[in-house]
Amino acid sequence: MHSSVCTAQQYDTASTFKVPIELDSFTVHTGFDVNAFIRRVRNDTTFYKAFKNMRFVPYDAVNDIRVLDKEGSVAASLHSKTHQNYKDRCRNTQVLEQSVTGDFFDRHGDYNYYTAELFAYLFFAKDPVCNESDVVAGAMDTKAGGKMGKSKYQLQQLIFNPGSRVNGVPFMGDRASVFDEGEAEKYDFKITQEQCGGESCFVFRIKPKAGEERHALYNELTTWFRKGDYSIVARDYSLSYSNLLYDFDVRMKVRTQQVGTKLYPTHIEYDGNWHVVTKKRERVRFSVDVTY
Repeated sequence: MHSSVCTAQQYDTASTFKVPIELDSFTVHTGFDVNAFIRRVRNDTTFYKAFKNMRFVPYDAVNDIRVLDKEGSVAASLHSKTHQNYKDRCRNTQVLEQSVTGDFFDRHGDYNYYTAELFAYLFFAKDPVCNESDVVAGAMDTKAGGKMGKSKYQLQQLIFNPGSRVNGVPFMGDRASVFDEGEAEKYDFKITQEQCGGESCFVFRIKPKAGEERHALYNELTTWFRKGDYSIVARDYSLSYSNLLYDFDVRMKVRTQQVGTKLYPTHIEYDGNWHVVTKKRERVRFSVDVTY
């Protein structure tokens, strides 16, 4: 398929974007509005809203978490089937089945691994959580207290708003801001059209330019937008970074599905290798399959 290169320019002074974007020939011939599309990508809330929607419905989940040693063998694991109850504006997680290997938990029943603790913090509600808000506007600007709250806040930014600045991570600076001047020039941007899960989608791909791989935070950022309403039906992303205080190499995949009038995540994959000074290195893979 032939492609064409267009330059997108957004003329509001707060967010000017002037980088060539490759379009496939079909997209070019439809008179596709690149400027409007980039604005949609930058301002998208459908992805975050899909995760928020999980908090207000009952669902079943199959969870698989594996901690790997440096040889790649499984050192500890947890496999569980859970059900989220939702009643009277309260949710809580019921464990239906669970099998554990290795030192996944300590002798007090607490998580031995920080990644597992963070996963549980995001997806489990051991005790009832009540009267949550489904409003997404400004929700990611609110930082919870404590070390776990700070980590959750940073992870939310990476997962729900990839390509934007991640506040509070030392020495990363603006590296996550792939649409901003100084970072955008490191990447190739491409828009095509594909089918994904039976949906007709615009696909937005970001990859480092040749020679910029070591300077770019994202190794890949691919998002499938449903043509009808620009909801995000799938997203794959890979990012890596290293400095004297920490390093990480993380890959994530998320798939969503329309259930009734709302969008929900149905499959989440995470594969991460990270290390922070004063903590032991963690190599963790987890997957979650959700049915509503």
